[in-house]
Amino acid sequence: MRVTRRTFLKGTGATGAALAARRLLRGPETLRAAEIPQAYVEDFVPTACWIGKQDCGILARRINGRVVSLYGNPSNPRNLGTLCPKGVAQIAALYDPHRVKTPLVRTNEKGVPGTWRQATWDEALELAAEQIRTTLEKDPSLVVWQKGRSKSKYVYDEALTEALGCTKIGHGAFCSDAGYRALEYTMGPKGVLNPDLRHSKLILAWGWNAVAAGGNQLCWITWPRQLIEAKENGAKLITIDPRIRGTAHFSDRWLPIRPGTDLALALALCHVLVKNDTIDREYLRTYTNAPYLVGPDGYFVRRGDDPLVWDERAGKAVPAGTPGVVPALEGSFEVDGVTAKPAFQVFVEHVERYTPAWAAEITGISEGEIQLLGTEIGEAASIGSTIVVDGVELPYRPVGVMAYHAMQQELGFQATRAMILMLMLIGAMGAVGGTLGTTKWEIDDNYFALDAIEIGDGPYDPLLKSSRFFPINSGNPAIAATAILDPETYDVAKGYEVMILHMSNAAVSYPDTQAIRAAYRRLRFVVAIGPWLSETADLFADVVLPAATLEKYEGPGSASDGYLDAVMVRTPPMPPLYQSRGETDIYLQLTERIGVYEAFIEHLNEQLGLTGPHALDPSRRYTEREVFDHWAKQQGLEEGIAYFEENGVWVKDPLPPSVRYGYATDPPFGGVIHRFYGESLLRYQEQMREKGAPETFWRDYTPLPTWRPLTMDSSPPQYDLYLISYKLIEHKQDRTSFIPLLSELSGGQRLDINPATAAAKGISHGQMVWVESHNAVTGETRRVKVLANLTHAVRPDVVAMPHHFGLFSNPNSKDLGPSANALLFTGPGYVGMTADASFHVKVRVEPA
Repeated sequence: MRVTRRTFLKGTGATGAALAARRLLRGPETLRAAEIPQAYVEDFVPTACWIGKQDCGILARRINGRVVSLYGNPSNPRNLGTLCPKGVAQIAALYDPHRVKTPLVRTNEKGVPGTWRQATWDEALELAAEQIRTTLEKDPSLVVWQKGRSKSKYVYDEALTEALGCTKIGHGAFCSDAGYRALEYTMGPKGVLNPDLRHSKLILAWGWNAVAAGGNQLCWITWPRQLIEAKENGAKLITIDPRIRGTAHFSDRWLPIRPGTDLALALALCHVLVKNDTIDREYLRTYTNAPYLVGPDGYFVRRGDDPLVWDERAGKAVPAGTPGVVPALEGSFEVDGVTAKPAFQVFVEHVERYTPAWAAEITGISEGEIQLLGTEIGEAASIGSTIVVDGVELPYRPVGVMAYHAMQQELGFQATRAMILMLMLIGAMGAVGGTLGTTKWEIDDNYFALDAIEIGDGPYDPLLKSSRFFPINSGNPAIAATAILDPETYDVAKGYEVMILHMSNAAVSYPDTQAIRAAYRRLRFVVAIGPWLSETADLFADVVLPAATLEKYEGPGSASDGYLDAVMVRTPPMPPLYQSRGETDIYLQLTERIGVYEAFIEHLNEQLGLTGPHALDPSRRYTEREVFDHWAKQQGLEEGIAYFEENGVWVKDPLPPSVRYGYATDPPFGGVIHRFYGESLLRYQEQMREKGAPETFWRDYTPLPTWRPLTMDSSPPQYDLYLISYKLIEHKQDRTSFIPLLSELSGGQRLDINPATAAAKGISHGQMVWVESHNAVTGETRRVKVLANLTHAVRPDVVAMPHHFGLFSNPNSKDLGPSANALLFTGPGYVGMTADASFHVKVRVEPA
């Protein structure tokens, strides 16, 4: 039965009416004592949103201990008592009649929808443990933990996988990891780009679906609230996007960029800044390698291990970092028998050719608009100005960029690098009002690791990390699938045998669903953990373990809005429904049966920072509540986990400037040098070529971002449209379209197409159309049928599809249309240099 809001209300209303009629017909004298209404106990208990990205605080209204509705928690800094549609509607997910109610064991062959028998927890856990244990004994790398949604990083992603010693695969290569890798490599923080909205005056929404999606690390509620406040404070918002989305009302200008050409625009903006001489030279000299001298071979000129700079005062080359030196940023110098130039000079010459007129031809944005935007950026930066924040005087560069999911494109790593370089030119990275990368300016280990990669000779693991194909690597599951299916090309000696599928629906949610499904068929054993039977579990799982939704303990996680320091732990508003269990509870029991429980406990102590009296004893058996109670007491909360059961969130103090801003940390920017010039990228390129990697893999490993034509543009001319995908506020990835309250709000799948384009193709609004994609490298085509939605909100050469559909296992999500992922490809030309997925492809559209 398909449950809708109408049938739900009709059903509940009919039940009440029947009961009243029965009582009325019998008369009051026939009422039994058991039918007399008893006292109802109403209360509100805290928990956290389980479906959305940022764990918004929730107050669950309960009647006699049973949750009946959900409200925002006013104490949580991220949502301040509000909830988006997903937060309110997840009560339907909690009571979804199609949840997995007991452990299940497959009774038919894999690769087709499953038939199942119910099992006890003991049987299911023992079946899974035996397969995992025997495979770990043979080779731990043959066991893979694949996550989709993980809300307890220290427990699941770290402690569990370290205890098992297994392979770990995430989902970031389909999220925003190209941007993450670029910022980690260039400056150190772990994030992408977001404005300091409290102080920004010019905000670039670069592919940011500002009022209908999330953004860098936060979700739909926090960023829009801060954006509205920024607009009230006089900030200007410029949207750079092929589709205007819901941002139109707030945008001062819309620059409808052609998909995949963000790198070209960023390079042209750098060109304008250089020509206008709006350069923060003090920042470049002090905190970056822009003054380092570059030789004719593209490498830094060194004496021993020390890179050299040209001291303008002494008129000679000296080691970088020498006290009292004023390093030159421009010029050409003879040093130790070679002609050398500062990296900034190399950059100036590099961007000379990237004029606004050149970029206009590529991006579809006019030369005048590009020139104007570059000038506005330089003027708004207020180079040389300062501002006092909480008593600390800091550089004030109020130009902020929000860029996140849009960086998942063929040139995503270098496009993000080019945006960062643009902001470095004006000194806006880490500045008040400028662009940040995360709540706290901290240096991630990847800053060092990505500069010191040892490229191996093979054979490689299926993720191809440290390989001649993807030295900088985000761990793309579709790349792993491609390598497993073609081990000779990718020099892969072995695949995977056993998978722990943690809240992941790779068979639908990720691009190149065909390759992923083909690779999953080769797995010997799969244990799936989740509240519902996902399509991936339905097709490939041997055992399914039912996880709870919000009725469990999970965390700890940040509850910061970027300005307040706060921590949350999800606590259960009522016991887990049916036979479901929290994932921490499941892993405690599973590791015991595998024989690695003690190691799991030791890694929990390490990851959660549990020491002294609060350390977990490996010889004891714990519940998940006890684990989080130890953590809470380690933080100094005497009540332990009861504090979160009472309050939901632990709000600490405002984040001081010394934590938020790179300029204010001690030492500034964490003491690292910003890689304006990516010397190690050149080193990787040469090593990749020496080891025989095809050009398609090494060509983008350049020390400065360099434009080249996009692979998809070589598709035949009949594939005349660019397909992009996007997010609807009503949904989160693919874990909400089965919720009737949300799918009724959003509707099903649709193809957004410009009316002029539709008219030229004889397509009318609401008509079914075929969308066929083309792989410009292999010639492969893929096809889906979908409803046409005519809108002026997209460029005439662009069509767009939301990415939440294509499900079939849950009856409530069956007939909502196909997934855009069915049209996307993986492989050369359709992933970036970091193995990150591209969500762009050329298509043709015709009436069905």
